[in-house]
Amino acid sequence: SQRKGAGGIFKSHNKHRKGAAKLRKIDFAERNGFVKGVVQEIIHDPGRGAPLAIVRFRDPYRYKVKKEIFVAPEGLYTGQFVYCGKKANLVVGNVLPVGKMPEGTALCNVEAKPGDNGVLARAS
Repeated sequence: SQRKGAGGIFKSHNKHRKGAAKLRKIDFAERNGFVKGVVQEIIHDPGRGAPLAIVRFRDPYRYKVKKEIFVAPEGLYTGQFVYCGKKANLVVGNVLPVGKMPEGTALCNVEAKPGDNGVLARAS
């Protein structure tokens, strides 16, 4: 007898996916200074080529800790401090404007427009 019901071939296999990899939302602290976060863990996401980094930031406006999921660049490790903002130093894992970087800098996960969560030069 034939099997009945919807087949699984055309459905996306996303049961164990960890979530969308995004950059921090740009706020006043990131536009004018920097925000410090710590890499909590580096995880594997099925169906994705690059590993993901779970980074915890203290919310600058509320008494709260925010969890962000970044695409982990090569050289990022757990416990590392990650700085996001205009005045952040040029170190592996930090998020800063392209105009503040010297020419020839290797970069990944670049935003084409401000706030689009990184669409250019992504490994996944």
